[in-house]
Amino acid sequence: METPASLLPPGAGRYAPSPSGDLHLGNLRTAVAAWILARDSGRSFRMRVDDLDAARARPGVAERQLADLAAIGLDWDGEIMWQSARSHAYAAAADQLADQSLVYECYCSRREIAEAPRAPHSPPGAYPGTCRDLPEAERERRRAALGPGRVPALRLRATVDELTITDLVHGSYTGIVDDVVLRRGDGVWAYNLAVVVDDAEQGVDQVVRGEDLLSSTPRQAHLADLLGLPHPQYVHVPLAVNAAGERLAKRDGAVTLADLAEEGTTTRAAIARIVASLGGPQGADSIEALRGVVTAESLRSGAWVVA
Repeated sequence: METPASLLPPGAGRYAPSPSGDLHLGNLRTAVAAWILARDSGRSFRMRVDDLDAARARPGVAERQLADLAAIGLDWDGEIMWQSARSHAYAAAADQLADQSLVYECYCSRREIAEAPRAPHSPPGAYPGTCRDLPEAERERRRAALGPGRVPALRLRATVDELTITDLVHGSYTGIVDDVVLRRGDGVWAYNLAVVVDDAEQGVDQVVRGEDLLSSTPRQAHLADLLGLPHPQYVHVPLAVNAAGERLAKRDGAVTLADLAEEGTTTRAAIARIVASLGGPQGADSIEALRGVVTAESLRSGAWVVA
């Protein structure tokens, strides 16, 4: 039976897979770490499906992801949130920012952004501000030149160039804050906006996710500041990698529960590998064995090499 929201403990952790492919061992390990840290701290645990981009969301994948998470022992509180049903919330947040004169239209293609000159300290992909201060006549010209089915992207007019956040694994981290996309040119709301709005809506005050997302965290924290929302506690977990030290992917062979099953590896055996990788007892095949074991300190041990 689903627990009513009014009876859930204060604060929450969460896991939010994107249904672009089946979860591999590294994804499942991060989900377990998020679940353990939430449960051990007395928080509830929320589930969200980050299916904003219909073009990348493959049919049936979200359902398989949720089934795999349940199969390894995760449970969650309250209803599952589906980003594809929350356009109204993202539009309201964008309107709130626009009311502060913090939104502008952008007409740049990805190629134009990649080829545009930018400040020496800017990371690859950072927006150089091309459309930030265009005259209205130029805006009208570029708006009219957009192709069929396209609308101007909406960008944040950031008020800082960088921001320092605190991460329980990585410590103090300072990252670039640029004029991030709020809504893409195809009308799809952007992840950086959605994740901030959704975490606040779900009462999430502890975000545990892969360390590949650490660099985008200052942008999200700045958005939270502008929307009057608190920063969650950040915990960015080292990734699972292959023997060559590269980020684990399906190309590395049997790394999903379904692929492992085809090779004769049971789900319990896969759980035992995850448990051991997080410092649990060798041979233990239940994530409950990690209660009281996984901490921010224990996650500083580095990447998990899945050989």
